[in-house]
Amino acid sequence: MANGQWYPPEWPDRIRALADGSLTPVAPKRAATVMLLRDTDTGGPAVHMLRRRSSMAFAGGAYAYPGGGVDPRDEQQIRWAGPTRAWWADRLGVEEAVAQAIVCAAVRETYEEAGVLLAGPTDDSVVGDTTGDDWETDRAALVARDVSFAEFLDRRGLALRSDLLGAWTRWITPEFEPRRYDTWFFVAALPEGQRTRNASTEADRTVWIRPTDAAASYDKGELLMMPPTIATLRQLTAYDSAAQALSAAPDRDLTAVLAQARLEEGEIVLAWPGHDEFTKHIPTGGAPA
Repeated sequence: MANGQWYPPEWPDRIRALADGSLTPVAPKRAATVMLLRDTDTGGPAVHMLRRRSSMAFAGGAYAYPGGGVDPRDEQQIRWAGPTRAWWADRLGVEEAVAQAIVCAAVRETYEEAGVLLAGPTDDSVVGDTTGDDWETDRAALVARDVSFAEFLDRRGLALRSDLLGAWTRWITPEFEPRRYDTWFFVAALPEGQRTRNASTEADRTVWIRPTDAAASYDKGELLMMPPTIATLRQLTAYDSAAQALSAAPDRDLTAVLAQARLEEGEIVLAWPGHDEFTKHIPTGGAPA
C-alpha cells in the first residue's frame, strides 16, 4: 500500500452486499475519543496515541486515540463543571442526557485507557498524579464495569471538568461494517501533574508524537491508521500549541462524516465526503486502488 490507510480485505464483498440489498446495516453505537495534547519544545504540540494489538478484530495494528463506547450508566447524575449539559446538547446536536453520556464517555475512556483524569475536587481544579495503587484499583473497577463513572466520581468527591474538552469532529463507521460507531472526537490538554501510561488491554504500545511526524509516517506506510485518525492528525498540524487547538474547537463543524459507496462504470467507488485522499476505486472482483 502506498500509505498507512487501514483497509480490511472483506470490505469489497460487504460493499457489494450492501449495494444489492443482501446486507442490512447495523445501528451504530455512540462512542467518544480524545486527542490528548501536550506542548513540546520542538514546535507544535504532541498527541498521545496507542497502537491497537494486532489480534484485535477491529483495526488491529492501527494507531488511534484513547476512546470507546458510551456506557448506559454515563447518563447517571454526576457533579458537573464547565459548560452546561444544555450547552453541550446544542454543540453536539443531541438531547441533554445523550450529550452528558458522550462527554462522560470521553473523560471516562481517557482515564481507563491512558490514566489521565479530566476531573477535580473543585470546579476550577484538576486532580494531580493518578498513578498510585488506589487509583489503579479504581481504574480497574471502571474497566470491569464493577462501578459506574458517576459512582467513582462521587466516592472521590470529584467534578467532571467538561470545560477541559473541545468537540472537534464526528465520524460514523460505514454502513457496510459489522461493527459501527457514531464517534465524537474531542481535544484536551494533558493536565499539569498527570502523565499518560498504557493502561489499555487493547493496546501494545503508546507514543507521544507530533501530528506532522505521525502524518509523515502514515504517508510512508510506516504507521497504520483509519481515515478519521489521519484526517484529524492533519487538522492538528495547523496549531502551535494545545491551547490554540482547544480555542479553535468551538468553531469546528460537527457534521458527521459517513463513507459512501457507489457503483460507477463497473467498479465500486468508496469515498468519505470532504476527504478525497481516502477515495478507493474497487474493480469487480479486484483489490482497491
